[in-house]
Amino acid sequence: MEFKTTIIDGYSVVALSGEIDLYCSADARREILNQLTENKSVLVDLSEVSYIDSSAVASLVEGYQMAGKNNLKFGLVSVSNEAMQVLKLARLDKVFIIHDSIELAIKG
Repeated sequence: MEFKTTIIDGYSVVALSGEIDLYCSADARREILNQLTENKSVLVDLSEVSYIDSSAVASLVEGYQMAGKNNLKFGLVSVSNEAMQVLKLARLDKVFIIHDSIELAIKG
């Protein structure tokens, strides 16, 4: 897994790529929570994710919950088919706000 964080119109955009599993999901979690701790709304770009497991999903859920507690926005962007299958299986596609693009998320 790799990640890159950029700031776009006041949002921290955390772009994750590759396989996000038990061995690296802690890095994704840390980055997402760090951005929220800095009082920045977060968009997680999953367009380049080829695999996601339950530990990675748990990291996303924790980010979503922390954002809600701090009145910050949190959304997923450009979710890959592989990641969407896992989110649908867990019925989290109905919980997370999912945007087709960063631009639409920011306008949103």
